[in-house]
Amino acid sequence: MLLKFKVLFFIVFTTVSCSSQKSSLWQNFKEAKENNIEPILPDFSYAGYMHSEQQLPKVNYKVFNVVNYGAIPDDTISDKAAINKAIGAAKENGEGVIYFPKGKYYINTKEDDQSIISISSSKIVFRGEDKNNTTLFFDKDLPPSDPEKFWTCPSAIKVQSLDENEYITKVIANTNRETHRIKVEDASKIKKGDWLVIQVLNNDKDLVTYDLGNLKPDKEWTSILEEGVKVNEVHQVASVKGNDVQLVSPIHYAIKAKHNWKVYRFSHVNHVGFERITFEGNWTKKFIHHRSAQDDGGWSILKISNAVNSWVKNCTFKNVNNALSFSHSANATAIDVTINGNLGHSAIHSSRSTNILIANCNDIAGMHHSLGVDGNSSGTVIWRSKYAAHTSFESHASQPRCTLLDNVEGGFFQGRAGGARFNLPNHGKHLVLWNFKETDGPEENFRFVANDTWYWRIVPPIIVGFHGAGTTFKKDEVEVLESLGKPVTPESLFEKQLELRLGKLPQWIVNIKNKPKL
Repeated sequence: MLLKFKVLFFIVFTTVSCSSQKSSLWQNFKEAKENNIEPILPDFSYAGYMHSEQQLPKVNYKVFNVVNYGAIPDDTISDKAAINKAIGAAKENGEGVIYFPKGKYYINTKEDDQSIISISSSKIVFRGEDKNNTTLFFDKDLPPSDPEKFWTCPSAIKVQSLDENEYITKVIANTNRETHRIKVEDASKIKKGDWLVIQVLNNDKDLVTYDLGNLKPDKEWTSILEEGVKVNEVHQVASVKGNDVQLVSPIHYAIKAKHNWKVYRFSHVNHVGFERITFEGNWTKKFIHHRSAQDDGGWSILKISNAVNSWVKNCTFKNVNNALSFSHSANATAIDVTINGNLGHSAIHSSRSTNILIANCNDIAGMHHSLGVDGNSSGTVIWRSKYAAHTSFESHASQPRCTLLDNVEGGFFQGRAGGARFNLPNHGKHLVLWNFKETDGPEENFRFVANDTWYWRIVPPIIVGFHGAGTTFKKDEVEVLESLGKPVTPESLFEKQLELRLGKLPQWIVNIKNKPKL
């Protein structure tokens, strides 16, 4: 159990020097770990597939070649039925690789119905010959389920569990953030290896005040003020002793038992992957935000929902509105993913998910909302990735927290984040920018609380080693500002935290670190 430790609010301003500065915030993290006290920084090292301790697997499941189920590449006739048959055969087998040989496969043609391709079982992997030679082409867009709600366009491919989460018990003791143990009323139905949702929904005034820090809520922020603070962290069980449940990864939110925290069994699929494929839409218009359902989501391609230990690697998304979303998932990885072609709505998001890793990804198209988070996501890491200078990172409200942008480069714009007014703020506690390189023009006294619009509100973030354009920040709108204008050492917070935890960096991390960004 961590000792009770109160973190003081502080700001560190550092003049630019000719060499990288050693981060005092990193030193604080190391000392906190050594002394079993609460650190200022969250521990982001558990993000990704298998908590980033292992590289993504090269699975050798039985192969289900879509050609054998009726698909004919390059003939412009829909292959959706053949793909669904191959998925069904793999599901019946208990696992399988849905293999796409070289060619272009047509989906959602004018002859097709408007159904989605659904994957609802574990150990199903879509694999192409390689992303330069295997293309899934989505000819027509899918309309919204509600014509009045542009955001209700479905994704063309969806991974999902068909079961509901099951309530198990409640938390009966307080727990500090960045700890691994919770005490519950009855742990008899919990065992090692289980996946749990640890959840609170409470509008207690003290909890709302804690959640927002010194960010002053507007009366129209009805979601958090009336419905309440919403946390849904997904964790795997390391061990159970009596009613004490030890978790593999740390809780990122301080638990007060009086706020009625509940524990659910997390319904999920696992080891679902997408590899070596180009997903190409038919979006060719000039994008206008919120003009139409087609602009906002007509070609939404891939949604991975209710999944753990799953991945997207070596894939390209081209001419799409929404590329990839991890929703209500945990410990999944997107790596070596490129988004190009016509500018659309959004790139890669961690939405209402825990410990998602977005690694070595490149949004060349510069989507309106680039790499980022929304919903009550927690522990998301965007690492060694980049996006175009004309856009910005995304934080789409509905209570995302605890996000790390680590060695990310791209534009940095006030007001670009989205979300409905009633769902503000755009981001809660512990947004961390570590060695962020800004590639657009500089701003003086950049605001995290805009004074000319209602839709840019971020709880004061932690900014370390921000550099590239010469932007400065307002002192009262950041929690920590260290080494402004110059990168710090360690170069990567995610890598260093993982190395500290494991004793050395896994080889797959070294491989990514040593190759250029996409």
